[in-house]
Parts: sequence; C-alpha cells; structure tokens
Amino acid sequence: MTYDNTCKYLAENYPADFARWLLSSDTSDIEVLKTELNLEPIRADSCTLVQISNQILHLEFQTSPKSTPPLDFRMLDYYTRLKRQYWCDIEQVLIFLQATSSEIVFNTQYIDKKTKHEYRVIRLWEEDPTPLLANPALLPLATLARTDSPQDLLEQVATAVDMIEEREERQNISACVQVLAGLRFSKNLITHLFREEVMKESVIYQDILQKGLQQGEERGKKKEALELILRQLTRRFGAIEPEVQQQIRTLPINQLEELAEALLDFTNPSDLVNYLANLSSAQLNPGD
Repeated sequence: MTYDNTCKYLAENYPADFARWLLSSDTSDIEVLKTELNLEPIRADSCTLVQISNQILHLEFQTSPKSTPPLDFRMLDYYTRLKRQYWCDIEQVLIFLQATSSEIVFNTQYIDKKTKHEYRVIRLWEEDPTPLLANPALLPLATLARTDSPQDLLEQVATAVDMIEEREERQNISACVQVLAGLRFSKNLITHLFREEVMKESVIYQDILQKGLQQGEERGKKKEALELILRQLTRRFGAIEPEVQQQIRTLPINQLEELAEALLDFTNPSDLVNYLANLSSAQLNPGD
C-alpha cells in the first residue's frame, strides 16, 4: 500500500501534471474529487479522481496484477459508480508500477456476455522516460520507466531532483522517488544517491508513516471484532457455514460493529443469512 499511497499523493498534489501527461490537457480548470467509492466489496483506496472541465480522469495505481475482485471488473464497477454520480465523460487509466509477464497487465477491457467495458493501461516499464524526467512531479515514476541501463536512469532522476529549487518540494519528490525506486533498485544504491534524512523530513514520508500506523490499528480492531462475532455466532447457532463466514470476513469494521449489535436479536441461522443478504442488496443499490 506504500507504493499506492505514494502515487496517490503525487496525483492529488500535481493533478495538472498528470492531466498533461495522460490527456495532453493543459488547463487550470482542474479539481481533485474527494468522492466516496469505497463500498464493499470493492474499495478505492488507491483510486484518484481528477475533474478536468466536464471530464473525469480516474487513475488506478497497481503494484501487483492480483486483485479480488479482478481488476477488469473493478474498473467497470468504478466507471458505473462515477457515471451515475457525475454523468460526464470518464477516462480511466490503470497504471501498473512493477514489471511482470502476467497476462492481466495486457488486458484493457472487461467482457461478460453482452457487457464490454474498455479502459487504458500503462505499463511503466514500457514507457519512454523522457517526458517523465522533464517533469518534477513525474520523476518518481521515471525510476520505473523503460531503460537499457537502470542505474544510469536512477542517476538522471537523482540529478533532476537536486535541481528542484523549492526545498519542501524537493524533499517530498525525493521521498516519493525513493519509495517507488524500491520496486526496482537495491536499498544500498538508493541511499547512495539520495540522502535518507531528506526523505524523513518530507511530508510524504510522515504521511506514509501515519497511514501505516492507522491501517495497522484498523486491522487490529477488525481482527478483534471478527473473532468476537464468530465466537458469539458459533456459541448461539453452532458451526457457521464457510460461505457465510467468508461474507462476514469481507465486512468493514463499521458493519462488523453493527452486526455485533444485530446478532443479539437473531433467533436462528436464517436471521444471519437474511441480514447479510440485505447488506449486499443495500451496497448494490445504495440509492434505494
């Protein structure tokens, strides 16, 4: 998640630079949207939405092609939610960070019987580094671009970072470069070219650290809530069907807390099944 958060930080703080790179759009009419898309079972933690005039640029950053549900379906799901909420043109770009031969990274559409949805895919390891090196906001991505000499490319990035005049921006971009470079280069080479204390002084480093702590706390709370609920259900109704257990495990912490209260009124296992079915229906039809 550190890599996704770093890319999200860059896109949300430099939306115009990403719009120029991906859309060839050079306009000041840009807004980063703070929209609510993280309904289970599809979360949008690494999703960045940028509105340019009457168009939305949806950026999705991925380190690994593995995803549940699959990435192609996630892109369709995001699209329908965005279309319903904003009803404007939507350009979706799925950016893979780390080189892989997985067939998933070459897929640019979701197909299911009569449904077909297309989106753009960028495999950074195939991208020309030149436009990325020319833009300070995109320097972290340049570390993962196409090259016959990775070390020379990283040295070019380091030189470009040193040329950023504003100190705070230089610190933050340097921190982002070091985080993403970790997908390709050894720690020794990175620390040789970049000063570690500069990274620790940056906003992005502190943000990553804080989010990591928060996510750790949330995971701990969810684990405790999940164990308690499954214990209570087993005590009341005996063994719980595996598929029902799996449904419960996918619930976010707030819904687990609500379930902990609701189960006090359950009289038989069918009450639990109906409760979970109603939750799923409400998530699929939030406006009803």
